[in-house]
This record gives sequence, C-alpha cells and structure tokens, in this order.
Amino acid sequence: MFSGIVEGLGKVVRIDKDGSNIHFFFHCSFLDQLHIDQSIAHNGVCLTVVNLSDDGYKVTAIQETLDKTNLGLLRPGDYVNLERSVTPDTRMDGHYVQGHVDTIARCTMVETLEGSWYFHFELDNEKDGLLMVDKGSIAINGTSLTLVKTGSKQFSVAIIPYTFENTTFQFIQTGTLVNIEFDIMGKYIVKYMDSIRNELSRIKA
Repeated sequence: MFSGIVEGLGKVVRIDKDGSNIHFFFHCSFLDQLHIDQSIAHNGVCLTVVNLSDDGYKVTAIQETLDKTNLGLLRPGDYVNLERSVTPDTRMDGHYVQGHVDTIARCTMVETLEGSWYFHFELDNEKDGLLMVDKGSIAINGTSLTLVKTGSKQFSVAIIPYTFENTTFQFIQTGTLVNIEFDIMGKYIVKYMDSIRNELSRIKA
C-alpha cells in the first residue's frame, strides 16, 4: 500500500530483457535504505527489489505489467517516480494507492500559468470516465493528485511548482503516456452498480 507521495526520482541505469520479462536497474538517493524483497512503486507500479549493489537495485516487470503500464517505454537515462510502501505510523498525506495500475492515459496539453501548470489527459475507454469525479483523487505515475475537471474520457489536474520540480511531471509533454490508478472506492462502487444492473437484467429476462 502506498500514499501517492513521491519520495524521489529513480534513474534507469540499465535494462535487460529476459524472455518476455524486463529487468530494470535503478539508482536513487535513498539506495542505502533499501533491502531485498522491499516493495517500491515505480511510476505507480508496485515492484519488488530482487537485487542490490553499490550502484543500484534491480526489479523485474513481467509481460502483464509491461502491457498495462508505461514501464516498457523506459530507456536508460529516463526517470521514474519512486515511493516505498507506507508504514503503520505514516501520515496519509495523499490517498490510498495500491500500486496496481488500471490503465494508461495520454497527455493532450500542458498549460503553463503564472506559477503553476494544468496538465490535460485523455483515456482510451469511456467507461473509465465513470471512475473519476471533479475534486476526487487519482494517481498519475504514482503521484496522488486531485482531479480538477473530468469528462467522459478527458480529465485535468493542477500541478504546483514543488510537485513539478520533484516528480516526473517536469518531463511530461503532449503525447506522453502516463500510468493511471483510479481511486479504489470508485472502483468498488462501479463494480457494485454493475452487479445490480446485471441482476435487474436477469430478473427482467
């Protein structure tokens, strides 16, 4: 479990392919605090540390993960948002983030204002729009954010300078693909309503 509060950026040092899997090697500022078997969110994707060295650490992404996230687009020198899992005494400054990406979205526009930015995104599936509400929570590349405006497939978020400077938002531009995790409560509600509709259809039939 994560909070969506990014701890720092991880730099891709090396990428090794192994069949359909990819082994990623990262370096980060808190490398000396990591241990094997630790769960870390990489752009919102929960991955397990499987190896450690003085130069970095290794995680493995399977095909399922690569198909549903933007990790397969990473190249050496790229950066990802990093967050270690929360502890029982951690303040929940963001919102409950599972580290299980639901889908990806494409950035359609970046508006630069006087001291902040509006980032606009679009989803492929209109049904995913049901999982968003204005002023609700969303995780973009693992960053806990508040939705400013939502549509059937479009949504936007506002980014303050601190978030821009300390996350991968500084690298996002029009066309960039980002990982999306919707609020878990919204997913439960939509699933429950689907089951009610299916039951009503069964009764009417």
